[in-house]
Amino acid sequence: MEPVDIGLWGVPLAILGGAIRVSTPFIFVSLGECLTERSGRINLGLEGTLVFGAMSGYAAAYETGSPFAGVLVAAVFGAMFGLLHGWLCSFRGVNDIAVGIAMMLFGMGLAFFFGKPYIQPVAPDLPALSLGWWSDIPQVQAALQVNVLFIAGGLLALFMAWMFRSTRVGLTVRVVGDSTDAARAMGLDPDRVRLLSTGVGGALAGVGGAYLSLYYPGSWTEGVSSGQGLMAIALVIFARWNPVNCFWAALLFGGAGALGPALQSVGVSEGYYLFFAAPYVLTLALLVMTSSPDRAMQGAPSELSLTK
Repeated sequence: MEPVDIGLWGVPLAILGGAIRVSTPFIFVSLGECLTERSGRINLGLEGTLVFGAMSGYAAAYETGSPFAGVLVAAVFGAMFGLLHGWLCSFRGVNDIAVGIAMMLFGMGLAFFFGKPYIQPVAPDLPALSLGWWSDIPQVQAALQVNVLFIAGGLLALFMAWMFRSTRVGLTVRVVGDSTDAARAMGLDPDRVRLLSTGVGGALAGVGGAYLSLYYPGSWTEGVSSGQGLMAIALVIFARWNPVNCFWAALLFGGAGALGPALQSVGVSEGYYLFFAAPYVLTLALLVMTSSPDRAMQGAPSELSLTK
């Protein structure tokens, strides 16, 4: 079937499709970091977890022939990174941010070392649902290919919002994040809660990494993450530590990331590459907008390192 020129309507269509594709890693990393920070801990090492998840997921999918096995392996390694981070941060006098930077470098170094044999081999891709079946236009069909992990991320955001609001587990995480002393008075172990929260957050970041290598862009390279793990931390602050807001904010970041390719798709050949920097400009703008002490920490857990 020959491609159809759909004119300027291709820009919003491409941005919509690109937002769905680009936002999925942001969704999982930001939801993982939201859980971690709600327990009172910040994990700057998610960039390393994301990259190692991309590598390990791709390697596992290639060796087993199953992309879902790759997602599972990435989640397991992500949880291990998170648990290591949480364990190190449980010692007195250890700084969360310093450990996070060290874990970021550690994860990226391991991924680059073990991932070299998997740069050329081709692993199976994750499946996608075709929501553009109603159209005969190839561009529409391509734009509305929705990966199963995007749908899973949306459902996970709703589940986490319900969990924080209505379950004992959610209440436990919130109490620990708001007051260590109050948590101990209730008979809770803050270190254990934060350890488990950081582990689950790392697992979600690993899943986000597997999406990068197994669907979009769909290959393993050393630059596959493009700083998305670090941008997700700014996204969580922008979303005010609300899982549903994290989902919408991830779509916003995804749309910004899709702006350059969308302009290129309709024939903008001069200067379009500047729009590839849109996610980074957006991150900087959001950090500046929320830099006021009265607004930046609104809704933040009281035990979070950023609030002290």
